[in-house]
Amino acid sequence: MATPGGPRGAARSAEVIGRVRALAEPILAEEGLELVEVEFRREAAGWILRLYMDRAGDRPGGVSLDDCQRVSEQLGDHLDVEALIDHPYSFEVSSAGLDRPLTREADFLRFAGKAARISTHEPVEGQRNFRGRLAGMAEGAVLLDLADGRQARIPRNQIAKARLEIELDPPGRGRPGKR
Repeated sequence: MATPGGPRGAARSAEVIGRVRALAEPILAEEGLELVEVEFRREAAGWILRLYMDRAGDRPGGVSLDDCQRVSEQLGDHLDVEALIDHPYSFEVSSAGLDRPLTREADFLRFAGKAARISTHEPVEGQRNFRGRLAGMAEGAVLLDLADGRQARIPRNQIAKARLEIELDPPGRGRPGKR
């Protein structure tokens, strides 16, 4: 059995993630769901394979516990047959959550108007961390309306991490009793 750590382990993790994506996407599509992210990494408790999903773009509602269970069973069967991972690991399937990662161009378009946090590999316009409202995309850059009224243009290839921010009182939905 190969040792999962080290540089070879990182390449192996990327290979597992790619193969899990290929297996998961058709299963999720059939369930009206979309794949948001796959993680395969070593943690204190051992190796963990995590799959994060969301309701497909034009479908209302979120991900239910039943959705997670169905996908876990279906994909788990495929993983067992494929024998992709040659060492012990735990498999988790869950909703991407309210602060879901933004990983594809379609995510930045779908969630236009929502609050987001973006960090970059290199400074863009003199900074690496941004918070604001997604305003779409233009010419390969994510547009983010900042609190000071400026609009940041963040090249897609510079984004290290992007997530929605949880909003308890989104714009346009005033709190009851407030005017």
